[in-house]
Amino acid sequence: MSALEKSMHLGRLPSRPPLPGSGGSQSGAKMRMGPGRKRDFSPVSWSQYFESMEDVEVENETGKDTFRVYKSGSEGPVLLLLHGGGHSALSWAVFTAAIISRVQCRIVALDLRSHGETKVKNPEDLSAETMAKDVGNVVEAMYGDLPPPIMLIGHSMGGAIAVHTASSNLVPSLLGLCMIDVVEGTAMDALNSMQNFLRGRPKTFKSLENAIEWSVKSGQIRNLESARVSMVGQVKQPRCEGITSPEGSKSIVEGIMEVGEGLHSWKDGVGNGSKFVWVEKTKKDHPYTWRIELAKTEKYWDGWFRGLSNLFLSCPIPKLLLLAGVDRLDKDLTIGQMQGKFQMQVLPQCGHAVHEDAPDKVAEAVATFLIRHRFAEPIGGFQCMFPGC
Repeated sequence: MSALEKSMHLGRLPSRPPLPGSGGSQSGAKMRMGPGRKRDFSPVSWSQYFESMEDVEVENETGKDTFRVYKSGSEGPVLLLLHGGGHSALSWAVFTAAIISRVQCRIVALDLRSHGETKVKNPEDLSAETMAKDVGNVVEAMYGDLPPPIMLIGHSMGGAIAVHTASSNLVPSLLGLCMIDVVEGTAMDALNSMQNFLRGRPKTFKSLENAIEWSVKSGQIRNLESARVSMVGQVKQPRCEGITSPEGSKSIVEGIMEVGEGLHSWKDGVGNGSKFVWVEKTKKDHPYTWRIELAKTEKYWDGWFRGLSNLFLSCPIPKLLLLAGVDRLDKDLTIGQMQGKFQMQVLPQCGHAVHEDAPDKVAEAVATFLIRHRFAEPIGGFQCMFPGC
């Protein structure tokens, strides 16, 4: 059996117990559903998966920017998680619960500029250079001159930004780098059809439930549990912005779950008590739209991915590449993998959102990588397996 074949047969731990209010894993939900039972597409709060949320202020030439981060854990290295284009930090929610149960680590999941709940003065600038600087600035704002050991983990666009951040030495305490399902060759090839893909998506959704249902049935996110928390960070109600509480997405979820079809409520967080602001509009009057119009970012796509493979290979730190299929490898990475310049693992039967579709498998791969390089200590009896590539 080849090394690659061994990596494709990496074992996995039994699924963790369902989190309170999370509804358990997707497969578990299917098993409990009897004939005629509907799947639950209701949104779930970030607080079911992360321990805290923080808005990090960064001063720069254009003014003050505010970056939303979600955090968990109190010991071990920091895993700084960067989401893909159009997604948000909430796409890492289920993965966070999985990795925290396997190794001692701290999670910082960041909403990149123009995504999620992050607010910046120049949201149109999505260049790789600017977003890489954002990551470095957030680390400095959070930890000062003595940041803890940090591993950058990025999916798709976030993987590219992680590599640009690492290659520019913007995180002085960087100890490892992980890209998830992003390869220069296949990414560049896919750019030609990206606009057609974006045009094929719905422009609006009548409710969060409707958006979550679409994401699962379209295959964008194959794991219902992840979709229920992740889609909250991808869509918004434009005419209702500005009346959410400091808890952001959580308050929207609570309001939708507490009131009927025709009304919405939001906690406004005034004083010590929580009162409600009622908006007497039907959901149809306030359709949900995408938080970011990805089609308008096209001029930055080439800069995200061109030269990415060589940048990744040149980073002088331990590296991990997780892919949904071995066919995604380009020539430079194929040669680099054969030369042992990075560890690679293929996680089949996943879509592009690998960490959402198979959060336990990704957590196991990352935990094994951390333990292998003695970056973190295992917890909960976690037994890692070392793939051969």
